[in-house]
Amino acid sequence: MKSMFLVGLLLALLMMGCGVNKEYVAQQIQDSEGRTNSQISSLIDKTNSNAEQISKLQSLSAQLAEKADLAINKAAGFETYQVLWSGEITYNFDSYEINPTAEEILLEACEKMGQYPGSLIEIAGHTDRTGNAKYNLMLGEKRARSAKRYMADHCGISLYRLFVVSFGETKPKAMPDEQQASSKNRRVTLNIWGQM
Repeated sequence: MKSMFLVGLLLALLMMGCGVNKEYVAQQIQDSEGRTNSQISSLIDKTNSNAEQISKLQSLSAQLAEKADLAINKAAGFETYQVLWSGEITYNFDSYEINPTAEEILLEACEKMGQYPGSLIEIAGHTDRTGNAKYNLMLGEKRARSAKRYMADHCGISLYRLFVVSFGETKPKAMPDEQQASSKNRRVTLNIWGQM
């Protein structure tokens, strides 16, 4: 009888142990499924977000292509343009102010542009080698913009006909060993483009 009791007790303990193990395993599986579902949900959200971004980029690409085609169509006809007039104005050291001599040259440029209504002008700023390249690039642009502003304000030339570029110190007119090289390089070059 005593041995039957022990066997029963042992079986009861084994059954309880299996129950605990089953519950533990079931909980672990449930936790793992929860983490997996969360990760899947996160990936789905990211995929949807990426799909939206791709759609936006495709739309932007189509808009840019349309604008590029429009620009190419508007530029048609400019391939026959040539330089009709060239001029140059100089500046004092580290300055972008228009002096009286520069005013005369700019007024002449305005007059030429009036003779050729479809013409455009390229206004290129240059500097000497004094200072660092970044500063000189900005100074060249300020010089070109001062000439552009003068032509727009004093002559009424439309802004779309005035193109500004800066070369800074990269395109010197005079080499450092030449006399007064720095003063020759502090300049704006003017080129009027049009059809004869």
